[in-house]
Amino acid sequence: MSRIADIMTRNVETVGPSATVQEAAERMKSDNIGSLPVCIDSRVVGTITDRDITIRVTAEGRDARTTLVRDVMTPDLVTVRPQQEVFEAEQLMHDHQVRRLPVVEPDGRLVGYVTTATIAKREGDEKTVGKVLKGISQPGKPVPEKIAPWIRGKTL
Repeated sequence: MSRIADIMTRNVETVGPSATVQEAAERMKSDNIGSLPVCIDSRVVGTITDRDITIRVTAEGRDARTTLVRDVMTPDLVTVRPQQEVFEAEQLMHDHQVRRLPVVEPDGRLVGYVTTATIAKREGDEKTVGKVLKGISQPGKPVPEKIAPWIRGKTL
């Protein structure tokens, strides 16, 4: 069995909550990625995705040059630890209908990122990846539980 630490992407590009959405979008474009963990002092406090930008900025007519990441990021995180097994990440992705998971230490420090693509490339198990993707694609997305206790009470 593989552990998260064995397959996770390290050296993850991040953005701060006080950055503008335009800055976040420029990073996504230059790195050809669809999401960025939002961090304060290497601790994850949320994520911002290309979909967040589309729905919460563009569709609402907000200005990406002045809208801050903190105002449109997704603060409710589903995370994994580096020591967990890959099947646990697959289950979390399926249950919470997410395609990306920040990998964090118990103090909330970001150490990596796992995506469905990462799992598919490393595991090579098409049946498992298909099950995860099917679960992610189901309508009626549940509200993810907060698995980020280091965020509570923090002012972003």
